[in-house]
Amino acid sequence: MPSSELQSLRQQLEQSKQQNNLLKARLAKRNGAAPAPVEQAEADTQQRYRFLFEAMDEGFCIIEFFDGPHGPLSDYVHIEANAAYAMHAGIDNVVGQTLRQLVPDEAEGWIARYGPVLHSGNPIRFEQELVATGRHLDICAFRMEPASRKQVAVLFQDVTARKRAESALRRLNQELEQRVAQAVAERKILTDVVEATLAQIQVVDLDMRWLAINRAARDEFQRLFGLTPSVGDSLPDQMAKHPEDCARGLLLWTRALKGEAFVEIAEFGAGDQHRHYELRFSPLHDPHGQLIGAYLFAYDISERIREQKRLRKTEEALRQAQKMEAVGQLTGGIAHDFNNLLTGISGSLELSRNLIGRGRHQHIDPYLRTAQDVCNRAASLVHRLLAFSRRQTLEPRTIDVNRLVSGMTELIRRSVGPHIEIELFTASATCRASIDSSQLENALLNLCINARDAMPGGGRITIETRHLQADDQIAAHLDLPPGDYLALSVSDNGRGMSPQVLARAFDPFFTTKPVGQGTGLGLSMVYGFVRQSGGQVRVYSEPGQGTSVHLYLPRLDSASLPASEPLPAARTPRGLRDMTVMLVDDEATIRMLVGEVLSDLGYTKIEFGDGHSALAALQNGAAIDLLISDVGMPGGMNGQQLVAAARQLRPGLKVLFITGYAEQAVLGGGVFEPTTRVLSKPFSLDTLAQRIEEMIG
Repeated sequence: MPSSELQSLRQQLEQSKQQNNLLKARLAKRNGAAPAPVEQAEADTQQRYRFLFEAMDEGFCIIEFFDGPHGPLSDYVHIEANAAYAMHAGIDNVVGQTLRQLVPDEAEGWIARYGPVLHSGNPIRFEQELVATGRHLDICAFRMEPASRKQVAVLFQDVTARKRAESALRRLNQELEQRVAQAVAERKILTDVVEATLAQIQVVDLDMRWLAINRAARDEFQRLFGLTPSVGDSLPDQMAKHPEDCARGLLLWTRALKGEAFVEIAEFGAGDQHRHYELRFSPLHDPHGQLIGAYLFAYDISERIREQKRLRKTEEALRQAQKMEAVGQLTGGIAHDFNNLLTGISGSLELSRNLIGRGRHQHIDPYLRTAQDVCNRAASLVHRLLAFSRRQTLEPRTIDVNRLVSGMTELIRRSVGPHIEIELFTASATCRASIDSSQLENALLNLCINARDAMPGGGRITIETRHLQADDQIAAHLDLPPGDYLALSVSDNGRGMSPQVLARAFDPFFTTKPVGQGTGLGLSMVYGFVRQSGGQVRVYSEPGQGTSVHLYLPRLDSASLPASEPLPAARTPRGLRDMTVMLVDDEATIRMLVGEVLSDLGYTKIEFGDGHSALAALQNGAAIDLLISDVGMPGGMNGQQLVAAARQLRPGLKVLFITGYAEQAVLGGGVFEPTTRVLSKPFSLDTLAQRIEEMIG
């Protein structure tokens, strides 16, 4: 699209937004209603953002990549730019113009700079001299999220003056260093040489007495400390009234007087006189090579430090705006799905209550089953969200991935239907990993169902496991540490994905399926689970060529494998039980339900609503065979703290954590002792009973 048309279109869109907002405000005023809080907050945020955008001293623009004649994502258009952009870069009316229109000869170089930022999401910072203007720019670029926008934000400062000054100072310093070494034998010549430069320069001997100090350095001492040092004065004596600055400075001079040449960034002064300096220390030798002192070139870089801090604050403000937009998208999707689920639950319970009130008890069973089904769907949605955010509680176990995949083949065939052919290729050698097997099963089934949906007319799904030895280059490409990995791949020959859809494949609540046929959390759940397990996910797809999803998981070597997989514990006959279970949860409803299960299983139970009371009972001698505890509890003692204290009294105590939300930080990253298990709320009572039976045995 020509730049003029694009710019005109953007102006029309902005005018339309303004008219729409004005109309909303007039309607609200006419109806006597204030603007909706969300709309007002959004308008305030946009106003603050626009003010920040236009008031910035730093040049700022947003570029959007598109497929050009030179290939995919081979050009970009400027969609936003502030006034400082034109002032610093010397380019007016940049909005709507493409890169290759502006600087066709330099286009490939800028694409090479910003393209990796778009693809990897890793920000970059560099200095660049503009060929057209000869200006030096300090440039920072980072991707605007979500990645599907194909947008990169670019911040830059004009540092031409600083670069020229630094170049001149370097030349001057080189000349001075040569002349100082030659003139050290005659102090008068040395002083004359030092005074010849505007840079701050000091020369001291091995006793830390000044051999030379120029006017710029003396003026700085006067301004910072109220001192006027002269040749022959002792640096420690002069600085004695400023102990902190003196200690910092003497430490640096000591290094230089031992023969070390180095550059240090340091702070001196207090209050309004506080400044940052770039200090370049070098040892000083006589014409015979004997160490006789050291010299220092000091540059005040306080303004540069302030500019960098402002730049970081601006970057953080933009990132925060992106985060809020992402949160808005996520919460909107959650609210939509949960409102539907809550409507199903409340409606079913309300109908059940009405039927009971009319004495029609025999008709309530379908509505109760519906409420239970909807509760299960809500629990599944929460688990998927936790998986997407990599905050779910995992229970890794050593498993043979080949065996897991082979064992699921029949289930996958039934799930995808007879019109889909399944091919399975497994690695010849052992393919083991420490991973949550149930989550891996869910991920594999999810990928196969997605593949099925991409082939409504039938097709082929290929499942493959293989080994991958990731050297430095491969590991960098996969964003993983170098090492031994196993790859689990699911490929189909379906319709594939366009680049636009592929870019958003992992976005939560993004789906191409019709309404009601997908939550948009499938791939994001797989991605979160694999990343939380220390692995990586890569998706490759082209329209009409199918899709391949590769899960890369850390592989266990043979030396780390157990001699054999543990056998299931033998079940204890109910009549022979004489065991006690301690139950700790601050929610009375949970204690009631779990207590009923324990009573039904024939166990003695003792219940507490907080960790302190439970620990006091253990300290008083209460004997228990299993501790069931919530993770997050009020009162200053959470579940993990209770268990740590309990195991001091009862080493090897068996513990079952029940948790309603992710507690990765409390539970140490999801890796537990063999006597510790986790059950996530909500859970069925049958599942709870089975887990208790497994642990008590």
